[in-house]
Amino acid sequence: MKNLDYGIIGNCKSSALISKTGAIDWCCLPHFDSPSVFAKILDNKKGGTFEIIVDDSYTITQQYVENSNVLSTKFNNGTDAFEVLDFMPIYKREHEGIYNPPDIIRYFKYLSGKPSFQINYQPKLEYAKQETQNIVTEDYIKSYTTQHEYDSLYLYTNFNKTKVLNSEVLELSEDAFITVSYHQKLLNQDIKRQFLILQKTNTYWLDWSYHIKSFSLYNKEIIRSALTLKLLTYLKTGAVLAAATTSLPESIGEERNWDYRFCWIRDASMVVRVMYQIGKSEIAKRFIDFIINIIPNKDEKIQIMYGINYEKKLTEQILEHFSGYENSYPVRIGNAAYTQKQNDIYGVLMDVIYQDFKLFDNSLENSENLWTITRSIVKIVEQNWEKPDKGIWEIRNEEKHFTFSKVLCWVAIDRAIKVAQLIHKKKYVDLWKPLAQRIKDDIHQNAWNEKVQSFTQFYGASNQDASNLLMQSYGFISADDKKFKKTVYATYNELCKDGLMYRYINQDDFGIPSSSFTICTFWMINSLYAIGEKEKAQKMFEDLLSHSNHLGLFSEDIDFKTKRLLGNFPQAYSHLSIIETAILFSQGNITNDETLLETIHRELS
Repeated sequence: MKNLDYGIIGNCKSSALISKTGAIDWCCLPHFDSPSVFAKILDNKKGGTFEIIVDDSYTITQQYVENSNVLSTKFNNGTDAFEVLDFMPIYKREHEGIYNPPDIIRYFKYLSGKPSFQINYQPKLEYAKQETQNIVTEDYIKSYTTQHEYDSLYLYTNFNKTKVLNSEVLELSEDAFITVSYHQKLLNQDIKRQFLILQKTNTYWLDWSYHIKSFSLYNKEIIRSALTLKLLTYLKTGAVLAAATTSLPESIGEERNWDYRFCWIRDASMVVRVMYQIGKSEIAKRFIDFIINIIPNKDEKIQIMYGINYEKKLTEQILEHFSGYENSYPVRIGNAAYTQKQNDIYGVLMDVIYQDFKLFDNSLENSENLWTITRSIVKIVEQNWEKPDKGIWEIRNEEKHFTFSKVLCWVAIDRAIKVAQLIHKKKYVDLWKPLAQRIKDDIHQNAWNEKVQSFTQFYGASNQDASNLLMQSYGFISADDKKFKKTVYATYNELCKDGLMYRYINQDDFGIPSSSFTICTFWMINSLYAIGEKEKAQKMFEDLLSHSNHLGLFSEDIDFKTKRLLGNFPQAYSHLSIIETAILFSQGNITNDETLLETIHRELS
């Protein structure tokens, strides 16, 4: 059985997935959402890869350098051994800010004996839509497509370039490197420079990790998840990607394949809350700024998602020449969901704006801008809360009165009231309180199903929906309210299978869901904890953590039976939830953990 046994490297501009045997099977350059240069993960034959091939005598092990996003893959047959340190450069340059070029550096560290291997270097540019050609020059190997020679890729190395390109046997007797860059490099690329960049990049990550708050439980999981989330942050704008990939299927052989290399506004409130809790307020603030910058003028529609460079049109296309992950066709780029109407988005936005007012000092101009946005959102909600929508799960057929969308409309007005109270606008508090009460009364009257003793997926439904578990965390209902407790138990009984949660089990556009949606299991864990089932919640959490891959990474979905990871990878929402839940069990107790400082000293010595 195949699993998503990949590590991710990146530099807040782009990223790459590296298999547990050291193959780069996914990378887009120069940016996260650019066309792929390696895409074997989406088509074994056509996608393109960068493999390190050793004979069967070698044992291969992989781990991250502690508290870093530098990935180590070791090859050892008992006598001959070497280590490959993979990373994308990112570090601070004096007076020039952050340096994060679209480069992948593979540093081959000699360990012992006479290790030998082959390189299978097969870049396939532009999603492999045209043939890629390779030529060897004195300085580099250049790869380009027959139709776009200027859109090229450059490989620099101190190995024999012809041997690299022809997959001939290479012997290692001292450190070596291979650097793949979207740009032609201006400075001479030698082993000393690559070693220096490795040290600078590792120091950058160690320094970043050192400033993560330490907690009494699950600190290791918190740090790895925080580092993963940082990798999924686009430095230029502050956007946070949902995941680094496209079209990794929710279930093998099905059509639930989507492009997640975009920024969903819905993720924003959790990003802000969680990053602030672990001491990474700069990510929280930059993401808030991204959200504010994409919010349109008063009368323009607010989208549920945007491109990482503020793009509004995310036209969906199918790459018909790709067979898909394990033949799970189609492979999509772009995402048609950007046009959908989802009323919960207004509550998410207002929660972010409220957190911004509460947590950060704003200029007068910024505060006035946010206040205008607040009043605009209230008007939009007032006009739309009674209408059906597509819901949080982006159902593509008919619209319904989804309970979660109604709850988030209430959240929008509730947070608007709180903002008005913070800035002493009593007139608006008095004006908006009746609207919040009308929405709340409507939900209690129409979303509660007396027969099943639970809030259900939509008005008039009898099925459960895991998103309703968020009612309590958003403040709509208290954890000791009988209705919420009954909803938690009813949701657990209907949607929990083998310790994992469905989103829902009723049929949608593509049939009945067949895999577990990872974040929903976290929502159930948090809800069980909230209603007093703390031991049950912690056991469920530890069981869930055991289903990560060998590096502690999670995708979007998990197969109920085999526990294999499915869906786009690594998933920001999953890792945000790990942090949030781990902090919950730690109950916010910060320790004076000096292990990170010790690690920095060890790595620099």
